[in-house]
Amino acid sequence: MLRVEMLCTGDEVLHGQIVDTNAAWLANYLFEQGLPMSARMTVGDNLSALVAAMTERSLRADILIVNGGLGPTSDDLSALAAATAAGEELVIQPEWLAKIEAFFAERGRTMAPSNRKQAEIPASAEMIDNPIGTACGFALKLNRCTLFFTPGVPAEFKVMVEQQIMPRLRERFDLPEPPLCLRLTTFGRAESELASLLDDLPLPEEVVLGYRSSMPIIELKLTGPAHEREAMEEAWQRVRAVAGESAIFEGTDDLPTQLGRRLASSGLRLAISEQFTAGLLTWQCRNAGMPVAGGEWLVSSAAPSADQQQGLRQLADTADQLAGRHHADLALVVGELNDDSISVALHTPDQRYAYQVTFAVNIGRHGLKTRQEVVSLMALNLLRRWLNGWPVYEGHGWLRLTATLGD
Repeated sequence: MLRVEMLCTGDEVLHGQIVDTNAAWLANYLFEQGLPMSARMTVGDNLSALVAAMTERSLRADILIVNGGLGPTSDDLSALAAATAAGEELVIQPEWLAKIEAFFAERGRTMAPSNRKQAEIPASAEMIDNPIGTACGFALKLNRCTLFFTPGVPAEFKVMVEQQIMPRLRERFDLPEPPLCLRLTTFGRAESELASLLDDLPLPEEVVLGYRSSMPIIELKLTGPAHEREAMEEAWQRVRAVAGESAIFEGTDDLPTQLGRRLASSGLRLAISEQFTAGLLTWQCRNAGMPVAGGEWLVSSAAPSADQQQGLRQLADTADQLAGRHHADLALVVGELNDDSISVALHTPDQRYAYQVTFAVNIGRHGLKTRQEVVSLMALNLLRRWLNGWPVYEGHGWLRLTATLGD
């Protein structure tokens, strides 16, 4: 099996000053292509360290994708490190230099002399096109390994991997069949609870059931070779049954995206008013292409109502009025968080709903962003349950139902 590795470069990556989204994207992309990454390392902007890392990894890996360090500044050292490791000189590529000059001329700008550096690659290297940037990519054979050099700009990096590097790998290597991965995301359940119910799930030797916990969701993944599809789909029925109504979506499209498709196909428009989530719910829905008629900020009441039923009726009234103002079929209203309790209301064409939940876990130990994400997902789950024709008042796991609208 091919050993594929990644070498990430840059002091800002090494020291955690930026999040390395390129590494996460590449790992997932290669996995989907049937080339799971074997290892990954990060090196700062230091020539000797880069040369040592490239030499060391080229003795173990079949393919090494080097990301970053192809810019015009003095701390961009990847091309020089590659040439040094290979014992070669850097050679300017006239056609790429002409492309850089044209890039600046088309924008009415003068190219700085330092940009010439981006057209220099090791003498034996194969130039790789970067269709949307000025950094020249290249491939180099070193020891047993083929190294591919890519810029750190995410858009340029992804285009080069998909359009330039992956076709070369398919042409030069006999790649395995991509694995099968079944995914299901739950809300409101504990990882330990789900695991205890699935520990005895019989699986073929090459198939693995995995869990990913990221508050407020638990993702279940069944991964294995494509030839085990029949056995995996049989086991997946058990996973679905255990997840039950807490399974908010399958696949990789998130809940707002899936709800957006359902609302659009049904011709339903949604209005949103929110307080604790502070616009997050509206942003998620709009970003997913959901037909949102309008979004508003819910003004805080002077004090929460001591009468839970009265408080829920007021929130339901707010949802009714919101739908009317925006000529919307549906309206979601998120109230304020009080002592780990929060209320949400839903207006529908036929009925209105409002309920209050208390978090059975200490949600206060999480940051504000995470708490807002929990509540936003709780509101979307209320809408999902109504669309499914299920009882909307449902408490489970660490969400304890404390009051529902009585009228």
